[in-house]
Amino acid sequence: MNPSCVATPIAKSTTVHRWPRLRDNRSGVTAIEYGLIAGAIALAIIAAAFAIGGDLKSLFETASTALKGS
Repeated sequence: MNPSCVATPIAKSTTVHRWPRLRDNRSGVTAIEYGLIAGAIALAIIAAAFAIGGDLKSLFETASTALKGS
């Protein structure tokens, strides 16, 4: 067995002392919340674009036809 793979009592005690600090760290939660908010905003923009997409297409086609006729 490789001696570097064996956990020493010192390594175990420092790892145990880190758990409360890692458990109480909330910075990752905030990043996830911002990501969810950004995703919701992106979905709202996409839904709005699909909802008014047909109207915009007909508006531009009408304007294009009017410009070609003059």
